Amino acid sequence: MSDQNEGNQQVLSALSNYKINYEIVVIDPEYADTAEFCDKYGYDLQNSGNTIIVASKRGPKKYVACLVQANSRLDVNKAVTKLMDVKRASFASAEETKEITGMLIGGVTPFGLPDDMPIYVDENIKGLDFIILGSGDRSSKFKLAVCELSKIPNVEFISGLSAVKQS
Repeated sequence: MSDQNEGNQQVLSALSNYKINYEIVVIDPEYADTAEFCDKYGYDLQNSGNTIIVASKRGPKKYVACLVQANSRLDVNKAVTKLMDVKRASFASAEETKEITGMLIGGVTPFGLPDDMPIYVDENIKGLDFIILGSGDRSSKFKLAVCELSKIPNVEFISGLSAVKQS
């Protein structure tokens, strides 16, 4: 079994274990990155979420997952470093993300992450009817009601985790 299939199996197991209700949206992997996906398939950026793995810069490595709307910018320097209780943090590299999650950039999802990894979700997401998320690989996305996110044990909704991008 390839690493990618193992990662996807881990995601599907988490969905089943947490009794998550979701719809699979099959896509062309060339359009897995959020902006291209939304443009190609007609979804609004505000209803698409990006799950970003953030790593501490110094001391023992700490990782967290942050879920923000695609039309928002994650506040790594203030909000996330405070939540992580570190002085400096940055987006994990594609290699680190793959190593920690088993998922590729463009497919990272909050489902199937390591059990001890905190998952911070921007509180603004609560106002949406649904959200589109990565599925663990680049060939599909998950569409689900936002309330389903609360079924993940280590999810915490955070006010001020991100700000809407200025156009």
